[in-house]
Amino acid sequence: MRSVSFFAAALALAVTTAAPAVADVVGKVGVDWMGNDIIVDAMTDPKVKGVTCHVTYFDRGMLDRLKNGNWFEDPSNNSIACRQTGPIEIGDIDLSKGGEEVFKQGMSLIWKKLVVNRIYDKENNTLVYLVHSRQVVDGSAKMAISTVPLFNQNVVWQNGAPK
Repeated sequence: MRSVSFFAAALALAVTTAAPAVADVVGKVGVDWMGNDIIVDAMTDPKVKGVTCHVTYFDRGMLDRLKNGNWFEDPSNNSIACRQTGPIEIGDIDLSKGGEEVFKQGMSLIWKKLVVNRIYDKENNTLVYLVHSRQVVDGSAKMAISTVPLFNQNVVWQNGAPK
């Protein structure tokens, strides 16, 4: 019995560490009689205080799943808008061209993830947030970006400004 408890605790830890940021559903708009909805999530960047991103995605309803099959997958139509919502404090962020993953959420049973990456544009002193879908087999070209300019008087770098 002890091994089951250990396994459950390890699984809970893995699940909580796999998702860097947590999103809160702030809106849900019905788009048709098939039960399809557009979900609006608010996500705060765990390493950049004072920035909130709103991400939208399509959530297929049960009637649509019955009618069209493809039970376990939602479309890759996503949108993002990020804004300064308080004083900006930047922690230890990845400054490379690839940036880092800030948020990940499953969009199908196994194969598809909605992902938000943060990239620092040093030349323009701007944070770029990119939302896209990650699929195991066929990547998706559907994406959206939002930018948050960093004006020096409003930004505190916890580890010193990047050089």
